[in-house]
Amino acid sequence: MSSKETPEILEEQFRSPLPAPMPVVVDPSWDVPDDARCAVYWEQFAMLDHIAAHSRKVAQVATFLAQKAEEIGMNVDVPTVRASALLHDIAKTYCIRHGGNHSQLGGGWVAELTNNPAIASGVTHHVFWPFEMDVANYFMPMAVIYADKRVRHDTIVTIESRFDDLIERYGVNDYIRSRIEITKAQGLRLEQMMSDTIGVDLNECDFDSGRLV
Repeated sequence: MSSKETPEILEEQFRSPLPAPMPVVVDPSWDVPDDARCAVYWEQFAMLDHIAAHSRKVAQVATFLAQKAEEIGMNVDVPTVRASALLHDIAKTYCIRHGGNHSQLGGGWVAELTNNPAIASGVTHHVFWPFEMDVANYFMPMAVIYADKRVRHDTIVTIESRFDDLIERYGVNDYIRSRIEITKAQGLRLEQMMSDTIGVDLNECDFDSGRLV
């Protein structure tokens, strides 16, 4: 990465040339699986235990964000956000074993399992948002994206710590390292946008009681 190619500039290269999809308006009639049913889906797709533990922690962070958004009057359905976070890595085990894009495959699986496009959208986009970020109109996928960036294995950490670990484990060449840096830059921008939106300094939050750490 050259001095002129900052992660923010490089991020533009990976943006979709298409406009962002219409925001999904949650329909109260849509099925929203609870924690127990999400765990049944994990078993159905042979999710590894450490991925299930990671998913629970991501759901903790995403649920906190959704509750704070609901408190300030945003149109957010907390159980829908939580279900999407619990299911965000449903295809990870399969892709570890057989290859493939776990977010895209997982989004398809979740759409078929739940017939709920809101939940599926969070799964599909949880790695990287390829459009202009808009927390107000796309809170649900934004919450899942951000929550996933704050959990290393089954521990809540800073974005910097999470991405240091990713670089160490997966940064085998310049291209992969640059993609990781681009995703990190997006995560940091999203953190600031989320903090400004819900009025909580997320970098210093324990995602439990809202205390600063």
